[in-house]
Amino acid sequence: MPILTAEPQFYPDGLFERVDATSLERVWWVVHTRPRQEKSLARQLHAASVPYYVPLVAKRVRSRNRILTSYTPLFPGYLFLLAQADERITALATNRIVRSIPVADQQQLWRDLGQVKRLIATGAPITPEGRLAPGTVVDIRGGPLAGLRGKIQKTATGRRFVVEVDFIQRGASIVLDDYHLVPVIDAGDAAE
Repeated sequence: MPILTAEPQFYPDGLFERVDATSLERVWWVVHTRPRQEKSLARQLHAASVPYYVPLVAKRVRSRNRILTSYTPLFPGYLFLLAQADERITALATNRIVRSIPVADQQQLWRDLGQVKRLIATGAPITPEGRLAPGTVVDIRGGPLAGLRGKIQKTATGRRFVVEVDFIQRGASIVLDDYHLVPVIDAGDAAE
């Protein structure tokens, strides 16, 4: 099977440039796809002009002394659908979705997905994170990721900055230097 060229991770262009997400008539749905159907579903949604986001990360593979780059889903089995009722039915009719999950906190998912998109845009090596353990919440104060908020996890390879998508309890991480990180002081912690 040939490796396909990079495809759009989201539709429409400028999806994350919207200023007021609450004014949209569409709402986010997290769809759990059939195995290895994320990109195929994204192609169908793109053709039907249904807004979506499927975070893809570059993966380099060596084949016959050539280095090829493939783009794989950061969160296998998940696609984020921004849809009206009829658009959701269009997505379900593709027969590539196992279930669709309503999102209660739309603003939080907008923020989480925006941070994941920004993390991918840096081009830094990204590691998918499964179920996330509790950690220190930090803000990044410098560099290209300034303004992102996430958690720090200590691993054998060093400190990793993790951006979470709380709704699906998954995340993405990169290795960061400590000098860019500032702990976030919770209002409840400050009172103690």
